Amino acid sequence: MTRLPITESTGVTEAVEAVEQWIAAEVPESWRTAAAAGPKALRAVRSPADYEQWYPTFARSGLVVPTWLPEYGGLGVGAEVARAIEAALGPLRLYRLNPLGLYNTAAALFSHGSEEQRRRFLPPIVRNEEKWCQLFSEPGAGSDLASLATRAVRDGDGWVITGQKVWTTWANEADFAILLARTDPEQPKHKGITYFLLDMHQPGVQVRPLRQITGEAEFNEVFIDGARVPDAHRVGELNDGWRVSAATLSSERQMVSGSGSGAGSGRMGGSSAARLISLAQETGRWDDPVVRGKVMRLWAQEQVRAWTNARVRAALSAGQSPGAASSIGKVHQATLNQQIQDLMVDLLGTDAIAWPADDPDAMPREVHGMLRSLANGTEGGTTDINKNILGERVLGLPREPDPWKGKPWKDIPRS
Repeated sequence: MTRLPITESTGVTEAVEAVEQWIAAEVPESWRTAAAAGPKALRAVRSPADYEQWYPTFARSGLVVPTWLPEYGGLGVGAEVARAIEAALGPLRLYRLNPLGLYNTAAALFSHGSEEQRRRFLPPIVRNEEKWCQLFSEPGAGSDLASLATRAVRDGDGWVITGQKVWTTWANEADFAILLARTDPEQPKHKGITYFLLDMHQPGVQVRPLRQITGEAEFNEVFIDGARVPDAHRVGELNDGWRVSAATLSSERQMVSGSGSGAGSGRMGGSSAARLISLAQETGRWDDPVVRGKVMRLWAQEQVRAWTNARVRAALSAGQSPGAASSIGKVHQATLNQQIQDLMVDLLGTDAIAWPADDPDAMPREVHGMLRSLANGTEGGTTDINKNILGERVLGLPREPDPWKGKPWKDIPRS
């Protein structure tokens, strides 16, 4: 089966029926049975490799991004039908691959890209044929991203890029990257930046992994020395990259905002508060009223987070930008997820202390989730920076004084 016979004129009932028929025909029966039994049972029969091999079936259906137009890989349906589709798919836990392409890259292309760029890059993103990463942060430009120093110099009908990026998630897997580079150092730091689409498979791009406390290396540093980008892969106007990046950064904050965010990548770390309940029951700690109180407080907070993220997703589905509101879920998620994972390890007890050193898969999932959650306060913009965004753009508080505001970037002191 290829794309489902669902269009913008299809009603909710008809759409759900089509999705249910597709599930029966295309989703392996063992996955459907295991999904009904819970995440642990599903992991036992559906490995990541199995899922990636099957994923083109999901992509061809149009169900990965149902609100996108068919020419971009979707179905072109409205928000109401999309919610019904997502509800029908929900029990199967069909997470989206290539999240940095689906969310971060696509947000900029929809807001500022050309029609040619959207038709060229969006369908392969949906099909997971071209994976993406985000080359924004630098060793001297993390929280203060606008101070970035990577240069792009015009050369004929293209650009030559030189600089260094860091904390780049999945750069080692990426085919393309969204890139911010400085094109005019004479302008103030928030100006003179341009947004590019960089081919990662070319001379002049070197990726080095950064090993995490979990033992993985999903973060990387990237060295760029004379890599080239055609001007056709510039997104938005010259020197207007900061404004273009707002769409990406807002989408990124939404993507890492946890429950209800819609990211569904399965790679952000940790289990849900619902798992806290089952773990407390499995370990016999549920009978302790103090433990029950801790678990249920976190469970209630997770529901609040999901509702907040649902409002932001509704705005996105309606074609609106979530703007600063996406920082609410991001700030909430960073602290809440760490609290959930810490309690998860506490409930696990002595099993969380040690495991066989000769078995790379012996680390309990709860411990891995706790260790991975340490990054939540940094990824998607630090918690402190997002609090500043909320204070200034949502609460209307005055900005902090900046003696260098409006001065040329080349004259601003940098670390």
